[in-house]
Amino acid sequence: METTDKKRNDKLPLVVIGIVSILIPIVVALLLFIPQTGKLGDLDVSFLPRLNAVINFSSAIALLLGYYFVKKKQIDMHKLMMAVAFVLGGIFLVSYVIYHFQGGHTVFGDINHDGVLSDDEKVNLGIVRTLYLVILLSHILLSAGVVPLVLLAIYFAVTDQIQKHKRIVKFTYPVWLYVAITGVIVYLMISPYYI
Repeated sequence: METTDKKRNDKLPLVVIGIVSILIPIVVALLLFIPQTGKLGDLDVSFLPRLNAVINFSSAIALLLGYYFVKKKQIDMHKLMMAVAFVLGGIFLVSYVIYHFQGGHTVFGDINHDGVLSDDEKVNLGIVRTLYLVILLSHILLSAGVVPLVLLAIYFAVTDQIQKHKRIVKFTYPVWLYVAITGVIVYLMISPYYI
């Protein structure tokens, strides 16, 4: 009977994780594909991409430290670093949503800032444009996919299901770290084109 109750108690958190994992990418996709510029009046959000890069960098450092501490069996420090990485991810998400709700759209390679990538600008970019798009696309797809993995990893850790936690973080950790690092790379590559 106790096992059945435990499974029933696990159901609600898993449903919530599923719903959140679906809603976050939908909201982000809507912000990217539906122009929202200026909905918050004169609020200047031009600093947010730089802040987001700092947050991503800090998250990557916290993830690396979390890995270091778990390997050293310093579980309390591991938990702290993973909590820091998770909180930074939440702050990043809020900042990202605000920027894309309020800020303009930046086109990679748009030297004259007219919002259009001309043939001359494409030629000037060469293979760098393809590299940028590959990194950006992998970053976007993996950032959407890592949300449920991170939430499940945290849930398993918090509920002391350590074997399940260990199994899922084998996939979750490298993806999460990749997303954090490529977030910084994407910013560094597109930052020259911000107005």
